[in-house]
Amino acid sequence: MKIAPENKTAAGDQTRIALVHAALQLFGAKGFDGTSTREIAALAKANIGSIAYHFGGKEGLRLGAADYIVETIQGIANQALGDFAPISEPADTAEAAQRQLHAALDRMVHFIVARPEAGEIVQFMLRELAHPTAALDRIYGGVFEPLHRRLCAIWEAATGEPAESDSTKLTVFTIIGQVIYFRIGQEAVKRRMGWAAIGSAEADAVAAIAGRNLDAILAFRKSHSQ
Repeated sequence: MKIAPENKTAAGDQTRIALVHAALQLFGAKGFDGTSTREIAALAKANIGSIAYHFGGKEGLRLGAADYIVETIQGIANQALGDFAPISEPADTAEAAQRQLHAALDRMVHFIVARPEAGEIVQFMLRELAHPTAALDRIYGGVFEPLHRRLCAIWEAATGEPAESDSTKLTVFTIIGQVIYFRIGQEAVKRRMGWAAIGSAEADAVAAIAGRNLDAILAFRKSHSQ
């Protein structure tokens, strides 16, 4: 039985995606050097030759995983900020910019804390941050820097503080960092909170606290600017 060309394409796309997810899991858990192509193929339920076919080899697959992370996080960021003016058109008022920050924070929490695929992404990125490669260059250039700059510009619209000041950049890193902790420290959080798992309801609770923290920072900035 012959397979129609479109079915071959669909099957190829599924194999490519399966390999990327397998690479994210294994590279994140065992490291790049500690993971064999045979292990990746087995987890992806794919032929070992498909890694070379789709990515040119193991290093190409690592870069493919980085590209997947860039695409995924860009999509989340655009959904979170899409209802607001782009960075080239700042919010009309400080209140509008503050609402934009809250929307971005809420979406960030619900993706990073509750979505299963966020775990493999964060673990992969932690490995890259500890031992930088060309994959980190792609992730940094594709999402880290542009997203951070975008949030800094919104912070300026919300507070009047210069977007590229050290204070603004570090404040934005702090806001993001508190969310990342709930993923990398998930097991400790679940045990301390008595949660069997972290799902939508638990993410709502985390988002509420993160939102209050953001309000507190904004109120402090406002009181010290007067």
